[in-house]
Amino acid sequence: MHALQPKHSKLKLDELKELLVAFNISVSQLPKIKSTDSALPEGFQRGDVIKIERSVEGKLRAYYRVVI
Repeated sequence: MHALQPKHSKLKLDELKELLVAFNISVSQLPKIKSTDSALPEGFQRGDVIKIERSVEGKLRAYYRVVI
């Protein structure tokens, strides 16, 4: 992983359930990222929901994507 690339981590099942309940959405409503995207580190498979942590103005922000 490149030093400037934000941290990518796979959500566990319980974390995914909490996320879906908190936002009152389904997995199909999450933004998507292709499995062939060069920004996606190796080891993620189709259907995985990932958390991307970016530092914005000194604050850590979380973004969620489902791998397609």
